[in-house]
Amino acid sequence: MHWFKYKNKGCFVNLLKLVSYTLSSAGILLALQLQAKQVDDFNFDWKFTLEKQRQGFEYEWDTQGWQNVRLPHDWAVALPYTTEGAASSGFKLGGIGWYRKSFKLANEDQSKRLWLEFDGIYNNAQIWVNGHYITERPYGYSSFKADFTDYAHFGDKANVVAVKVDRTAYADSRWYTGSGIYRNVRLVKGHDVHIPQWGVQVTTPEVSNQQALVVASTELVTSKYAGKKVRIETAVLNSANQVVASKKQILTLQAEQIITNRFVVKQPQLWSVVTPSSAEQPLYQLSHKIYLNNELVEQEQATFGIRSIQFDSRKGFFVNGVNTKIKGVNLHHDAGAVGTAVPKSVWQSRLNKLKDLGVNALRLSHNPHDPVLLDLADKMGFVVNAEAFDDWDIAKKKSKEYLGDNKASGEAAISYDVHFNQWAERDIKDLVRRDFNHPSVIMWSIGNEIEWTHPHYPAAVSHTVNGTSYYEDAPDFAKEPIMQRLKKANPEAVDSLPIIANRLAKYVKEIDTTRPVTAGLTHPSVGFASGYTDALDIVGFNYRAAAYAKAHETYPDKVIYGSENWGAWREWRDVKDKDYVAGIFIWTGFAYKGEAGPMPRMGLDISLFDFVGNITPRGHFFKTLWQDKPHMYLGTTAASESEFSFDKNSGWTFTPRKYPAHIWDKIRMWEWYDVNAIWQYNKNEPVVVQVYTNTESAELFLNGKSVGKHNLLDFDDRVIKWLVPYQAGELKVVGYNQGKKVSEQVLNSLGQLAQIELTSERAELTADQYDTSYVHAVLKDQAGNILANSTDKVEFIVEGPATRLVVDNGSEYNVQDVLADSLGAHRGRAAMLIQAGSYPGKVKVTAKVNGVKSNPVFISLVRPNANSY
Repeated sequence: MHWFKYKNKGCFVNLLKLVSYTLSSAGILLALQLQAKQVDDFNFDWKFTLEKQRQGFEYEWDTQGWQNVRLPHDWAVALPYTTEGAASSGFKLGGIGWYRKSFKLANEDQSKRLWLEFDGIYNNAQIWVNGHYITERPYGYSSFKADFTDYAHFGDKANVVAVKVDRTAYADSRWYTGSGIYRNVRLVKGHDVHIPQWGVQVTTPEVSNQQALVVASTELVTSKYAGKKVRIETAVLNSANQVVASKKQILTLQAEQIITNRFVVKQPQLWSVVTPSSAEQPLYQLSHKIYLNNELVEQEQATFGIRSIQFDSRKGFFVNGVNTKIKGVNLHHDAGAVGTAVPKSVWQSRLNKLKDLGVNALRLSHNPHDPVLLDLADKMGFVVNAEAFDDWDIAKKKSKEYLGDNKASGEAAISYDVHFNQWAERDIKDLVRRDFNHPSVIMWSIGNEIEWTHPHYPAAVSHTVNGTSYYEDAPDFAKEPIMQRLKKANPEAVDSLPIIANRLAKYVKEIDTTRPVTAGLTHPSVGFASGYTDALDIVGFNYRAAAYAKAHETYPDKVIYGSENWGAWREWRDVKDKDYVAGIFIWTGFAYKGEAGPMPRMGLDISLFDFVGNITPRGHFFKTLWQDKPHMYLGTTAASESEFSFDKNSGWTFTPRKYPAHIWDKIRMWEWYDVNAIWQYNKNEPVVVQVYTNTESAELFLNGKSVGKHNLLDFDDRVIKWLVPYQAGELKVVGYNQGKKVSEQVLNSLGQLAQIELTSERAELTADQYDTSYVHAVLKDQAGNILANSTDKVEFIVEGPATRLVVDNGSEYNVQDVLADSLGAHRGRAAMLIQAGSYPGKVKVTAKVNGVKSNPVFISLVRPNANSY
């Protein structure tokens, strides 16, 4: 038996934002210590312009006419969808964006180290401060810092930071990337003696319910005080902010040094995966206070969790010794209409919905994601597959007009491969450093589907069933014949894929030996033979569930899991029934922009939730698999349009839909059935009724008369079906366990629009100019039935101290202006994302459609607490 045991963890919050306290009796504002590190929100008061020609840098630019923007900012959101763009990246063009901001520094800051922290700029970013070139970062997903200490102005003279973003290659990705400074920015003022960015690493190598060993490695740097002594006070604080372990020490400073401390925490609160759960997971803080000449010069806190993880090649995945199936989803980094400048509260809304469905894991495909999302995963108890790259040194082909045409070319399609050899080591190491302490992160992925860029890999595949697609067949894993085919198909003398994989794995292990290295493989049979999987501790199978059994039989000591899977019953069945498969990650949790086409299909809704968070039929189906509480979905399709057909002699038959010549036909393997929660057809028209349920049986009633009762286990696809001639009235399904009714769903024939049900996901927001809530409008008839066939235009009205951020209807065909105040509904639904202003008050939201006005929704805005942001 072969297994890997990892007991790291930590949700690392890079820098503590020092809190100032107000003495109300005296009205005096006291800082903790002027010399200690200060971290400021640097997102406000930027200027922006989008250029096509300007290439150089001019310090004295006149910014009259530039836009006033607040970061995070994705400039592509405001651009129109156009066929001049590319299907892969969501039919948006790019350009060259310039950002500028003026700011002042106090004279007291002259002795400090000064830098800016950027959580992500897409892409090819270059930074200037006061006319001096500071740094660059080609990879649009990497977090990095720009130290401008040597070029700063103090007192009355303003500083100017300028950021150039070159996104002229608008077809550089296989999904929508966004454009601009689309993540948070911070200004950091630190003492010369300081802990650098990502300078704290916490591991928990020994964990039990009785006690845990916490090991902290802390980097300390100075350029002026080498040889001086400092006093360091280090403490471990629990979730109630109580000190549970501490240490004081005197050290002689070096220019660079690593300080290692070990703590024993008694009766630790263990971080875990609980689904569903609204309670936050217990997190700890590692606090550092550093004193020079008895002055506090550095204060830093790192958040971490105490837990153990283990991967076993025969039994799967364990958290704190508890066997846990990974019920995961893939996520891209966009969120519908807001693009990639995603507020934290939107991620929180999304994760709450995933948690309610039964999801316990996230694969962050296929690039480093926003640190904000990792923080939420820590708090909410998701495990995370953190991924670095989709392209290595050879770029994947990108689509121009429709998914699969691979026609994007020239300068528009220049990808990360041109930077890989120079930047890959730094990019992947920075990912590991940044996210090291997150308890949610359980594996590091060095790449996704890299084999597609090495044609000799698919050419070397062997099949056990002639003519069967490799997607569905179990290939032969015998090494010798695979290597013969691989060498025959390989035009190169050396197979570079395993060489690069080993190099990337080495980079990861140089930073972190406590978590496994993985990748998502499309051709695992070849990867095992070639040595690619030798670089991996655990192996991800992308759409290769048919190969699990043969892979495990041939390589029983290797841990395997589904890194990318169709959202289908057979995918979960193949995991549920096999202890040795650690789990799966469905493609995808939420609909995402790009990888679509032709216009107006700007994205893919093949997910558990649509762009605005409405649960899809597929989402309902997986809720019946991943939750024990009885759940049902009732949907219908005209028999003339359904892929299901019924014959009295042969029963139910499934015939996949056909596609026009310009549509990639394999997309059907990702799409769900054409089904809608609606009961509105022509009289006596044959209708296929689908029911998804986790009850033992279900009975269908039409206008009170039973159409038939079926057992769930009688349907191999877990979709209970009836063929029913349409009759106006009520269609109802009832679910039974042990003969007792436990759930039901009802659909009724529809009337005319009579009411708009308006609801807000949240009743209270923080008045910090960041917080958001979705407000959902549902169009209904007089009886309260959802008009699931309505596309009527919905107008939103906002009154009070908040703004309308975007509007959306959840559809993958929605190419309307998301910044407008109205849009056409999709299946009777539309939504608006409202964003809080800067002062408390009451916000009133209404909606109207064709003279019908909704009920008002009121949202309270409250003052932020001391440590918000």
